[in-house]
Amino acid sequence: MDTREALGSWIDGPKAAAEKMGTDFGYRGERLGLPKEGPGSVAGTGRRIGALFVDGWLCSLVAYGLLARGHQGEANLWTTPLFYVVTVVLMATTGTTVGKRLFGLRVVRLNGGRASIPQVLLRTLLLCLVVPALVWDRDTRGLHDKAVGTVEVRI
Repeated sequence: MDTREALGSWIDGPKAAAEKMGTDFGYRGERLGLPKEGPGSVAGTGRRIGALFVDGWLCSLVAYGLLARGHQGEANLWTTPLFYVVTVVLMATTGTTVGKRLFGLRVVRLNGGRASIPQVLLRTLLLCLVVPALVWDRDTRGLHDKAVGTVEVRI
């Protein structure tokens, strides 16, 4: 075997090289005991990012119109704290936010139950810090989900 084959090409990446050598990674969520497709399967990144943008946009709109009364600089200061509060309240009570609901998503514990309030508080704080949400494992769970033992699934 050539060294380039072992490391993978820069276009294909190391996962493709490992698959060529016979490694089976399975589907997203298989290690977690979740179905491959349909309700209860791990949510795709496109849906999750779309839901995050909807939630962020709604919080920006509320901060601009109601809290800052049209002052853009003041609205920027209110957006993140408002996002945190709205997300915590909605996730703790319903397990979903407005954006997640529009995209058919829900955050649950690994055993399938609703996330507890401490889990929601920490997960949302880590989400607001952005960096943990940008680092994923092969099941596409962000560090913010891994830290609290949750997963975002399709409804």
